[in-house]
This record gives sequence, C-alpha cells and structure tokens, in this order.
Amino acid sequence: MLRIARHAAAGAAAMLLLVQPVLAENYPTRPIRVIVTFPPGGSTDLLARAMQPQLEKTLGQPIVIDNRPGAGGDIGVDAVAKAAPDGYTIGIGAAGALAVNVSLKDKMPYDPQKDLAPITLLTAIPFVLVAGPGFQGKTLADVLTMAKSPSGKLTMGHGGNGTAMHLSSELFNHLTGANIPLVPYKGSGPAAQDVVAGHIPLAIVDVPSSLSMIRDNKLRVLGVTSLTRDSHLPDAPTLVEGGVKGYESIGWFGLIAPAGTPPEIIQKLNKSFVDALNDPVVKERIYQGGGEARPSTPQEFAAFIQSETAKWGGIIKAAGVKASN
Repeated sequence: MLRIARHAAAGAAAMLLLVQPVLAENYPTRPIRVIVTFPPGGSTDLLARAMQPQLEKTLGQPIVIDNRPGAGGDIGVDAVAKAAPDGYTIGIGAAGALAVNVSLKDKMPYDPQKDLAPITLLTAIPFVLVAGPGFQGKTLADVLTMAKSPSGKLTMGHGGNGTAMHLSSELFNHLTGANIPLVPYKGSGPAAQDVVAGHIPLAIVDVPSSLSMIRDNKLRVLGVTSLTRDSHLPDAPTLVEGGVKGYESIGWFGLIAPAGTPPEIIQKLNKSFVDALNDPVVKERIYQGGGEARPSTPQEFAAFIQSETAKWGGIIKAAGVKASN
C-alpha cells in the first residue's frame, strides 16, 4: 500500500509538472486581481488605475483593483504572499513593505525574500530637502556649517516615524555627521507646511506634496535625494552634488506575485506591465503625479530589493529606529 501511495504521489507530481507549462501558455483565462497596498486615491492606487486600461488590452482580461491598506503596506503584501501562485493575484507594494519593514519590525507576517516573486519595478519618487523662504542658509554647505556650529539650532521635519522620509533624514545625519534633531509629522504635507510657516527650518518631504509650494517660491530646495536630478526640478542639485557623498534615497513601488508563480507567467506579466509603463499616456500620468516610470526585469527588481533591504537595515540598526507592529 505504501509503495502504491508513493507511486501515486510521484505520478501526481509528474502530471503537475506537465500541466503547469500548458496553464502558463494559456494564461490568463480569467480576471486578474491586483492588490494595492494603500487606500483609494493615493499614489499607489492612481498608478494601478493609470495602467489598468493598457493592461486589459494586452492581457485580454479584466484587471480588478483590490485596495488592502494598513500596517505600512504589510496587510496587502501578506495577502499576495498567501495567495495561490497562479498569476491571478498579484500586488503593488512600496519600499516599506518589500524592503524596510523587515528591519523596522520585530515580527513580520511574511518573508519578503522567500514568500514573494518580484516582477518589475514600477515607479520611483525622490524626496527633497527643503527650507522656508526666511531660512538664512542658501546652500547645503550652509546647512552643514550651521548644524555643526555650537550655536546652531537646526531641526529637520519628516513624514513620520518609520517612513521613507524619516529614514532619508537618518541617512542624511549618518553620512554628514550633522546629527540634526528630527521632528516627526503625520505626513509629508504637514511637515512642508510647517517649514513654509517658519515653525521648523528644514524638512525632507516628497516631491508630489511639495511641488506646488516649491514652484510658488514658498519652499526652497537645498537638495534632491536621488542620484540624478529630478526632471520636475531640473535646477535643483542632488545631495551628492551638494557634497553628501554616496547619498541616495527614493520612494518606489514594485509589482510582486506569490513565490512559486511559474516563470512563464512572471515573464508574461513583466512584459505587459513594462509595455504599460512605456505607454505615453501612462508615463504622463505618472509624471504628473510626481514620479517617473522605472520598468525593470524580474531579476533586476529582485537585486534592487536585496540592495535596499541591506542598505536600510544598516541605517535602521545604526539609528535605533523602531516601528510598532
């Protein structure tokens, strides 16, 4: 009986190996659910809905947007990780849930490295170090001089403890040795508004929430956190250009599937989403939202997640940053 059971199990496994390529070749044959890890109306949701018409055209099936916000994106990504690996449940996750929270939190409901299959990087959004119009310093060098002065009384706002803007601020202090006291806010917008009002001298905020204030000369950009200049602010120098060697921090979103999803399905999804990101209408909608399309191969995205995990894990440990589970 035991021998028969073993033969049956082996036969079932062999049949599964034969059936999987056929299923992948015919994929998709029904609607695809895209779990968005933030609420409707946010940048992640707008990204998904911008790509939706193009994806439905190329994949030939309805794309169902399923918003699963909460826990810094962990709730939605956990739902993807625990879904069947058949290509019919995929998700859009941000840097926090895919690379940062694993170092911030004592316990995670999933392992980003083991439980997920990267498909493509989607978009990237840099942050900016800003000052108000009344701030005496004109350049990043002025900020560093003031920070290290015995009489310096600088503070730097950010979008909240454990956010990408918080970690960007910690990275700034780490690389410059400035040790500017950090002030958490409930979002990037309130931090930017307090800089405009003169309540705090500096803040690291995202581009979408601050762009109009920058263009109205209510905020002055002292540095952009990406390695290259942002096309929305072509005259603003990067922090590297300002003298902070090795500085890079961006907010980013990427597409993931459950681990074990057949490679043929991963490749088909990758091609469809990359084509959508390269569509001029989609690219313009992403640009108007303050970001830039950043398509990649699955292998490139996997390597990027690993590098981001290692980088921010080191900063989090050095700064002693923690977030509640």
